Amino acid sequence: MRYFDIDGVGRVGRVGLGTWQFGSGGWGYGEAYAAGPAREIVRAALEFGVTLFDTAEIYGLGRSERILGEALGDERTGVVVASKILPIAPFPAVVRQRWSGSARRLGVQRIPLYQVHQPNPVVPDSVIMPAFRQLLDEDRIGAAGVSNYSLDRWRSADRALGRPVISNQVDFSLAASRPLEDLVPFAEREGRLVIAYSPLAQGLLGGRYGPDNRPGGVRAMNPLFGTENLRRAQPLLDLLREVAEAHGVKPAQIALAWLLSQPRVVVIPGASSVEQLEANVVAGEIELRGDEVGALTAAARAFSPVSMARTVADGVRERVEQVRERFGR
Repeated sequence: MRYFDIDGVGRVGRVGLGTWQFGSGGWGYGEAYAAGPAREIVRAALEFGVTLFDTAEIYGLGRSERILGEALGDERTGVVVASKILPIAPFPAVVRQRWSGSARRLGVQRIPLYQVHQPNPVVPDSVIMPAFRQLLDEDRIGAAGVSNYSLDRWRSADRALGRPVISNQVDFSLAASRPLEDLVPFAEREGRLVIAYSPLAQGLLGGRYGPDNRPGGVRAMNPLFGTENLRRAQPLLDLLREVAEAHGVKPAQIALAWLLSQPRVVVIPGASSVEQLEANVVAGEIELRGDEVGALTAAARAFSPVSMARTVADGVRERVEQVRERFGR
């Protein structure tokens, strides 16, 4: 495992563990997942050298934080636990109350990385950041971070905090490469971190799905998995498979390795099993050649998904299939 040493935070492993699915029913893992696999995954992560565990108060309405804290047990104070506050009415007294709730559910007195979950479109950062500054001064948090911020808004948060906001957690993958243009260069220049969530584009980059094999469940609502976007993704997925075959690994591992070839980037993929977790960690040790990184970067920039949530053609195709199934044709 490779690490970044961050003042006030500690050793941040470049491959972390995202816990969005802990306690969230939408992924279909079931109630038994929290008591069984989730705990096993966290304990295995510790053994594999994972130090960054990301959660949020909104994940499972607090259940993710509780499950993570219980799974970490006595080791929760020796790792980098990161949580996020949803900035609804983010006034100082409210921020402190919400921090207290997260800390209680996690079972900690100090949250190493506390992040604003997304920019509030109405309330400026000058309202929320004084509360973060006070939490920093009281050593209730180790560092302040943000999530889903543009570069301009990240800089605005810096100014409002009066010190560096050390990280920006964003949707970043071969299927969503926009952070390459501005956030990654800024992080490299300023010694910050870009934390890539959904680094496998909710499974798109695993190479399993295609126009004739669309997923169900939560993924079905993601526009990336519309028939037209799956068609557009084929050149990128074909290249992923080619590079993966050359290295003797899976396409998803190459997708993670590409992200980790970028400066000041860490990834926080989720994991539904210990086996998937181990594959993610192993991806952090894959060394891609310069020409492979360049080819993957070019393919990522060339991928241009349709922006509408679902195309009309998708809806028509699905309706036709429903009719065929109903009448046995």
